[in-house]
Amino acid sequence: MSGLCREVITLQLGHYSNFVGTHWWNLQEASLCYDSDGSPGELQSDVMFREGVTLGGQVTYTPRLIAMDVKGSLQTLREEGILYEAENNASPQSWKGQVVTHKHTRSTKNSFLQDLDKLDDGEILSDDDLHSSQQAQHSGAVAKETVNSSLEHSKKTYSLEGSVRVWSDFLRLHLHPRTISVIHEYNHDGESGRLEAFGQGEALCKGPVLEELEDKLHFFTEECDYLQGFQVLCDLSDGFSGLGSKVTELLQDSYGGRGILTWGLSPVSHPNMTPVKEHCHLLNVALGMVHMANHSSFFCPLTLKGGLGPRPNATPVFPHLTYDPSIWYHSSSLLALALDTMTVPYRLRQHSTPMWQMADALAVSGRKVVSAYGAIPFPVDHGTYLSDALDAFTDGLPWKPLSACPEQGNGGCYGQSVALRGLEKQSLVRPRVPGRQPPSALDYFCNGEEILASYIQSHYPASPMAVQTVSSASKLTPPFPQIFSKSMGPQGLLHQQVRTKAVVPPVVGVPVLTSLQSSPALGPWLSELHIAASRLDPRRIAPSFLTHDLEHSDLQEALEQLRVLAHCYRNDNSGMRNSSSDDDDI
Repeated sequence: MSGLCREVITLQLGHYSNFVGTHWWNLQEASLCYDSDGSPGELQSDVMFREGVTLGGQVTYTPRLIAMDVKGSLQTLREEGILYEAENNASPQSWKGQVVTHKHTRSTKNSFLQDLDKLDDGEILSDDDLHSSQQAQHSGAVAKETVNSSLEHSKKTYSLEGSVRVWSDFLRLHLHPRTISVIHEYNHDGESGRLEAFGQGEALCKGPVLEELEDKLHFFTEECDYLQGFQVLCDLSDGFSGLGSKVTELLQDSYGGRGILTWGLSPVSHPNMTPVKEHCHLLNVALGMVHMANHSSFFCPLTLKGGLGPRPNATPVFPHLTYDPSIWYHSSSLLALALDTMTVPYRLRQHSTPMWQMADALAVSGRKVVSAYGAIPFPVDHGTYLSDALDAFTDGLPWKPLSACPEQGNGGCYGQSVALRGLEKQSLVRPRVPGRQPPSALDYFCNGEEILASYIQSHYPASPMAVQTVSSASKLTPPFPQIFSKSMGPQGLLHQQVRTKAVVPPVVGVPVLTSLQSSPALGPWLSELHIAASRLDPRRIAPSFLTHDLEHSDLQEALEQLRVLAHCYRNDNSGMRNSSSDDDDI
């Protein structure tokens, strides 16, 4: 897997971001090609992964990743991992005094993790579990016969909805020892010692936490030949919002000129929610969005909530999915699928678009907040073509909001990046029949990019746009949740007859269509967030929010920046004006 590439370093800050990130890395690991003699894929794995060697001479292939979370969030996962455990265990014991041992109950592993342990120990799973009886080993990084090639052919499916407590409960691959950072000052469980306020997160980025972060950043950046930038996945509604603001500021100061694409993650629901916590979440969102947008190439919120304000609309409905949006294991899998498609342009093996170029095309004139939309899955009937699927949407575009920001539908857009993956070439373009009129005007185009661009331009006639298609689908392997309707075949194509077999084969890939937009629709959306946050006085409803050097004046300054940011998206020439109350506010 060698070759020239533009490397990307990923940072995951917060528990829900690590949920999304775990699904993301499972998708990446499932698509790895270890056979150097095979044909290279459309996406270059070296962009996201790094190659290393253990003390035993074993080649490893691990994510170029820094994942931060609080104490108690790892459960069965060891912070240092096991790839280099021989090195860790070799340290001599120099302490000669009395030793006191404290034991705690070990967390129980679910069935998926138990199977990974068997593969890790070189065991052969039973014929009931595998089509192939080859011996496999789980290194997350080694040779051709890995956990990927074993579980890929497994007859066994995992229903982990009741057993996933933390993100490591469904992590497929091993991580580098420098990947995980645990913040011991705060707890994952319990009512006390929680990282809930923006100021708490800001205050963390100093002292030992900052030193550890800088050490890990230097390790990963110094081994890159052509570092193009950073992906930052950050929880938006808790104290990690403040930490993410400081981390993006650090990246901007230390690695100027590199792309910094920040994705603000927010789940549909939180456990043990109270009105005071809801108010704090709203303030965290407002503060985090302003600060992370200032320090990033662009900032994109990702959530399946109907809104980031106090009264969100209903969650988006995807017609061919049967998911529970309140289950983090489900909602994070959809956001990971969308992220896997939206990031295609800067991960291509050929003709890639660097991060900074992608960001420059979207974040124009200070509009650094962008919105995301997705069709998950993109519905295509078996035996039909892309033009048929697009023509079926006569009442609007096929995607749903993934940023809680609905499209306004007047055709105005400052910039757009559209990506489609999962349709093979034979499903993209309808073959021409001499002497016969094509059934669709879209069939006159010669490739998938032209067909998709023509369709979108009919809705956004004067908008700058970049379109990318990739034939390979996101590869779904255990334990990705099987939340797809029975009308979908294994490759994600729709069938007229619903599958009625007792044992339904799992869906192993789905077509996904996404759009990143900078549009006037963000103006009213940001104004609504500004108005809702401005009505809250933390000195009265949550005095503890203004702690750790965050003062009321800092909050007011950030809200003023949010108001100005909303003003950037006003487009008086588009015919889309805010309401009179919004105009007065702006």
